[in-house]
Amino acid sequence: PFPWEPAERAVGAGRAPKPPGLSGLAMFTDLAAPGADVQSLWRSARSARCEAKSCQTGRTSTAEAETQSHTGRDAAVQTEQGKDALQDFQQEVQVDYTGLLSFLQRVEGAVIKELNKNWESRAFDGFEVNWTDQNETVLCLHTLSYPEARDKNLQVTSVSWNATGSVIACSYGRLNDGDWSTEKSYVCTWNLDRRGLNPQHPDLVVDVPSSVMCLAFHPSRPSLIAGGLFSGELVVWDTSRTEDPVIWRTGMTDDTHTDPVYQVHWLPDTKHRHHSRLLSASTDGKILVWREERDGRLALADGFAVVAQQIPRSTRLKKLAWAEAAMGVTSLSFSPFDPHVFVVGVEGGYSLRCSTAAQTPALPPRGSSVPLRAPVELVFSTHAGPVYSVSCSPFHRQNLFLSCGTDGQVHLHSMLQTQPLFALQVSQKYLFCVRWSPVRPLVFAAASGEGKYLHVPPLGHQIKREVLLFDLVRSAQKPLLSLKQALSHCPVYCLEFNSKQTQLLAAGDAAGTVKVWQLSSDFTEQGPREINHLEQLASESMD
Repeated sequence: PFPWEPAERAVGAGRAPKPPGLSGLAMFTDLAAPGADVQSLWRSARSARCEAKSCQTGRTSTAEAETQSHTGRDAAVQTEQGKDALQDFQQEVQVDYTGLLSFLQRVEGAVIKELNKNWESRAFDGFEVNWTDQNETVLCLHTLSYPEARDKNLQVTSVSWNATGSVIACSYGRLNDGDWSTEKSYVCTWNLDRRGLNPQHPDLVVDVPSSVMCLAFHPSRPSLIAGGLFSGELVVWDTSRTEDPVIWRTGMTDDTHTDPVYQVHWLPDTKHRHHSRLLSASTDGKILVWREERDGRLALADGFAVVAQQIPRSTRLKKLAWAEAAMGVTSLSFSPFDPHVFVVGVEGGYSLRCSTAAQTPALPPRGSSVPLRAPVELVFSTHAGPVYSVSCSPFHRQNLFLSCGTDGQVHLHSMLQTQPLFALQVSQKYLFCVRWSPVRPLVFAAASGEGKYLHVPPLGHQIKREVLLFDLVRSAQKPLLSLKQALSHCPVYCLEFNSKQTQLLAAGDAAGTVKVWQLSSDFTEQGPREINHLEQLASESMD
């Protein structure tokens, strides 16, 4: 019954009476009733039908049987021979050992003579088999530039290839006019092997507070590049560090150059195998060697000074300007055969053979933290104006070198004599750069400030500025090929061959562009006797 129903109504309605044992309990009292178990008929029925089975297969019977046959039989495949042929074959070969010994004794001297001649021959020195595809023509592969530098009318002052030959760097500045000391400039790099190369968007742009006059990649560390500034400073950048690429610099100290730095060159450090030293040359007449310091400084380690007393007075220069102009170093090149020997070009028109082993003090003493030495050993005959570029041959053991300058001439010199082996009148105006080919002993390139008149219909008559390619095998009087680098008033200031990808030549001009040329096989494949031709040319000229 419900709690609100009377007990009498519940019974009268026919509801069941209270169970036994609950009659004495009051309404709503606690009670613990016994539990009830319900058996699962489904589980017991399923268990009755289950059978115990094994998942393993029945025992497999095996038997061993031999595969070799019990009997064998030999069969010959040779055709039958007649009795006469078989007897001839079985007969012993008769050798005339006495005659053979006599023959070898007769020819022994001639054979040894020819072998010695081949051993001493240098006909194939430097010759390497070229398995690359043949290039029939010279092509311009890339025209690189930085739009912001071109908007400021900045010029390409230097180009350099890195150690792998895949990255080209150029420096921007101004060589003709402008406030060089305060004008901002740039160093830009492009990886030519990168997919999606954008010629107008360098992979790296470094802002430099002063005009950059020269560049040089490290010879074995592809990301390091050194630059010489118009302010006289040297800076080394690590191109793998995009945020702050400067890792070493000279700063402005008493040891810093007081004139623009026009040449930088990496030297091996003889005391520390994994370190390098940096050499710089400037129109202040100093050639300085710098070492790396841990605090990011380049400290002066050694130095030289080109003094006026070592250089003959030029009759072409004014008397008052001689002492100053003769000392200004504009270019430098080291001999590949003697690490102590190098050639410098000076504003006075001379090329000078110098040595890092020189011990003569430079007089008068200069203000420097290390004593400077006078390096000049030999003075070569003069150009009719400042020498802008020198380049030592990578092939000739007598250390041939080229020089060029404002007189438009290219001189071929031997370091053993003062007079040039020959002089080529290449241009009536300036020649800014000359470089030997790294693979062809008789091929070199020159950057010209002059060009040929070219009629361009939209622009009228324009002057075509050129890169000149010479091959002395074919002609010793004129260039074999002229490459159209720039138009109008934009001379070609710098060029560099690629020593790793030897078909590439880079040239920079006053228009702010760098052109990368792919040379034809005629300029990259060395002939079998080209070294002999170079030595013959040198010996004939010296005689």
